[in-house]
Amino acid sequence: MNLLHLNDRPGVYPPSLYADQCGPQPDLPPMQGEARADVAVIGAGYTGLSAALHLARRGLSVTVLEAQRVGFGASGRNGGQIGSGQRQEVDWLEANLGPDVARRLWDLAEEAKAVVRAIAAEAGVPVRDGIAHACRTASEVDHARHIADHLARHYDYAQVTALDRDGLAAALGSAAYVGGDLDRGAGHVQPLALTLGMARLARDAGAVIHERSQVTGLTHGAPSTIRTDQGVLRADHVILACNGYLGDLDRGVAARVMPINNYIVATPPLDDHPTILPDRIAAADTKFVVNYWRLDDERRLVFGGGETVTYRFPRDIAAVVRPHLLSVYPQLRDVPLTHAWGGTLAITMNRMPCFARPAPNCLSASGYSGHGVAMATLAGRLMAEAVAGQADRFDAMAAVPTRPFPGGAGLRKPLLVAGMAWFGLRDRLGF
Repeated sequence: MNLLHLNDRPGVYPPSLYADQCGPQPDLPPMQGEARADVAVIGAGYTGLSAALHLARRGLSVTVLEAQRVGFGASGRNGGQIGSGQRQEVDWLEANLGPDVARRLWDLAEEAKAVVRAIAAEAGVPVRDGIAHACRTASEVDHARHIADHLARHYDYAQVTALDRDGLAAALGSAAYVGGDLDRGAGHVQPLALTLGMARLARDAGAVIHERSQVTGLTHGAPSTIRTDQGVLRADHVILACNGYLGDLDRGVAARVMPINNYIVATPPLDDHPTILPDRIAAADTKFVVNYWRLDDERRLVFGGGETVTYRFPRDIAAVVRPHLLSVYPQLRDVPLTHAWGGTLAITMNRMPCFARPAPNCLSASGYSGHGVAMATLAGRLMAEAVAGQADRFDAMAAVPTRPFPGGAGLRKPLLVAGMAWFGLRDRLGF
């Protein structure tokens, strides 16, 4: 089954700056009765909508089943950053998978950014360029400089500029970090607007999307049978695109993918603070529980920080995130927060996405570990290719090992809570 967050109201977009900016959205009718499709897609976030869009444009009949609303989950609530590369950097990939695989994964990730930009342009959703990476220690700055040089020399990617303390402070409007880099090839976007735009394009291509259609049962076969509260869908292929809301649909994938919550706040337009992100770039730091932020088109600061391993949000999200924000921008101490919200994403043990084949006619992609705007959108394209018989690129991602969490789906949560507490302590101590 797909999971509803304990603080969410069924069928209603969670309150957020993004939902306010996008305004009310027309309801798409739930699945009722019996239907047939070439492909059933479970989940209407980036992964599922991208798959539906690319499949429909190949001429296949596609039905998308969404338990809540289009973009209800992490796709409509995240920080909006379109990062370069995989979640792990190229030196990690080279050491663990070899240089040839690392290069192929880098190229796929570069394609992911291009796919997002192309879909955003077609949907009329603006994308801004630039993400700064803020380092807390001199060794991290040295590593950032090494990676920038390595990318330029061996990956033909010269978009990353190393920044010293003063350079980063000028780019961020904050003296909280000792240096870092600026990736001009990365970008950021209003994430719910992108999701809704992707849904429009998929429907225009012929895909059928049903909201408020929680999947209650999945039986693999030829065809597979997908049951909802009000209907039954039979399909030749199934795509699991649930990410942090996978529930019990596949316990093999669930053992490798852990849902966690992350939290975001927004300020009023910061017209009185022109030194904060003067070039409208986004930023993220090197903490294990990462801080990430950007200015939107109204010059509102959208700042994310803090995580919990539970399906329940804190009672006061703003109180959780505000200390993280003030650690970067103490000059905003008296600025009110207009919005505060949370979302459920999913991580893996090694922070690489989990691509899998739960059954011969079923594909799954999830566990983007905070790198999902680009990689989830690419995952949808790769699964569409695989359904059409061109599976080599999906299989390249599936070949990246993702180990089960210790204890599998049952015990992964308490063990991860302990691990996150340890790394959170390291963050607070500055290690």
